[in-house]
Parts: sequence; C-alpha cells; structure tokens
Amino acid sequence: MNTTQTAAPSFARPLEESGIQALNHAVQNASGWVHPLRSEMARIIIGQNELVDRLLVALLVNGHVLLEGVPGLAKTLALKSLASLVHADFKRLQFTPDMLPADIVGTEIFNPRDTRFEVKRGPVFANFILADEINRAPAKVQSALLEAMQEKQVTIGDHTFPLPQPFMVMATQNPLDQEGTYPLPEAQIDRFMLKVVIDYPSIEEERAILEFAGTTDELPQLNSVIGLEEIVISRRVANAIYMDDKVKDYIVRMVYATREPERFDLDLGSYIRTGASPRATIGLTLAGKAQAFINGRGYVTPQDIKTLAMDVLRHRVSVTYEAEAEGLTSEHVIAKILDTLPVP
Repeated sequence: MNTTQTAAPSFARPLEESGIQALNHAVQNASGWVHPLRSEMARIIIGQNELVDRLLVALLVNGHVLLEGVPGLAKTLALKSLASLVHADFKRLQFTPDMLPADIVGTEIFNPRDTRFEVKRGPVFANFILADEINRAPAKVQSALLEAMQEKQVTIGDHTFPLPQPFMVMATQNPLDQEGTYPLPEAQIDRFMLKVVIDYPSIEEERAILEFAGTTDELPQLNSVIGLEEIVISRRVANAIYMDDKVKDYIVRMVYATREPERFDLDLGSYIRTGASPRATIGLTLAGKAQAFINGRGYVTPQDIKTLAMDVLRHRVSVTYEAEAEGLTSEHVIAKILDTLPVP
C-alpha cells in the first residue's frame, strides 16, 4: 500500500493540509486488512476484481448487496468466500418457490408442556446472510426480509428481536428473463445499496479458470482475515473520511437528474418512469467514502462517485415503456447522466 503523503487536491483544500494527512494516516492504518482479503479472494475468484471491491464497499458501510448474472459466474462462491474471510456468524438461505416467510425469520411454536407459544428464531439471526437465488421465491417470501434489511430487527408474533450487528444481506439473483424467476418488490430492491451485474469472464480469465478448476475437485481453504471488532473500527474511520461540498453537490445533482433530467439539459424525461430515491444519495455518499478507504485515501474524489454510481443507481431508476420499445435500460439513462453532468 502506498503510504506517501500527497498534497490535497483542489476539491479537498477547504480542509487543512494537516487534516488530510491525518485522515490519510488513519485510513492507511485501519485498512491493513484490505490487501490480505483481496489476496485470499483471488485464490478462489479469478478475475472479477470489480466484484470483490464492491463487496468490500458493502462490508464497510453495512450495506446490502445484490449480485445479478447468469448461473455459473461464481456469484454464490464470491459471497461464501467473503463470509469465510470474516470471523462472524454466517447463514445461507436457498430460495425456492415453495419457501415460506417463517423459513427465514422464524415462527411461534406451541409448547404443550408449558401450554404457551415459544419463539423459534429463523436463520436470519446471523451477521451475514447469503440469500441465494432470491428471485426464485415469490414476493411474499422475498418481503420477509424487508424489516430485517431496513430496521435491523425481526418481528415474530407480538415480539420484536434485534438482529446481530453487523447485519448484512448478500443476495444473488438470476436475470428476470430466465424461467422460474419473480421480480423483487420495488420496496425491497431499493434497500439494496448496490446492485452489481456480473458478466462473463474474458478469454484469458476463462483459460485461468480452466487451469484452476480442471486440475482439482477441492477449493483452497480460506483463512479468516478480519474480525467483527476490526470491521467496526474500519467503519468508524471510513465514516470520518473527508468529502468536500463540491463532491456532495455532485452527488445530489446526479441523483436529482434521474428525477428531473430537463433541469440539467438532459432529454431523458420521456424515458424515466421513476427516479432514484434519497436512499441513493445516502448510498452514494457512504459508498464513496468506502471506496476512498479501500484505496487508502482520507478524502473522496469525484471519480470515486462515478465509479460506484452505476451500481448504486441502476436498480433505483425505472424506465418507461417508450424506453423499453427503443431498447433502452436504466443503465443507458444513468450512463447519459454521467457523461453529461460536469465533474467538479
């Protein structure tokens, strides 16, 4: 990791130079686990560096992450590997069409000996939840996670139970055009801080996968790199990372452009059905700080925001039928906004 102290860039100069250097030093001390974790992930996940970084961002800000891609792209493997590298309680939920909400959050069971109902907690009571193929189950089951994801608590009968902290849902879903899938409720998909779309590996990466998977039937045993206490400390440091007012204004303009694009000379009004919610503004802010943290910096750059904007916004912007008729998606709309808005 580069520990050389550099002068503050123009958008960070309102904070005194000594302040930036102190933040850089604090970040570099607290982020010593980032490189070992990346190295351990690389022992199993070939390529997909962007995916690994997005998982680190979600881990740092206690945000939920949704991975989408066709089967066989190591979505589940990536999430299981991350969970094994963090010394924490981990549970996996395999979503199926016959699943019930009680299979996730738990239920009340009658105890005939004591003649009263007792609460049996479900697998959601863990630090890390892997919701595998979440859109294979109907909306009734998917919505069972709503309270847990937003309020960090679960209500069973007349009782409300807090969830362990940190609590993070890592979900995978198959593309909606595949058979046997159900679209996630909009209220739930908005609660995922990041939606990462995974593409096929490159030719070189596929060749490396062949060499790796074609010579062994067992995956390497990963070693825990970080514990819960270190995560909490890292989150505090990341939250203190400096963000200039110009970068904050850039975030607000970006999100607002998905609602009223004409205010920014963008001819996209007929293509946008609903824009991003304020959760997108909060998510971009927190994710930008986390991106700076994993890069060893004590300040956020506009490029940090641009790097994460697609993953924060793509699932929060919905397009009209007119856009769909022209083959345009929310990603096209967001890309146009990013290309047009001036960068501070």
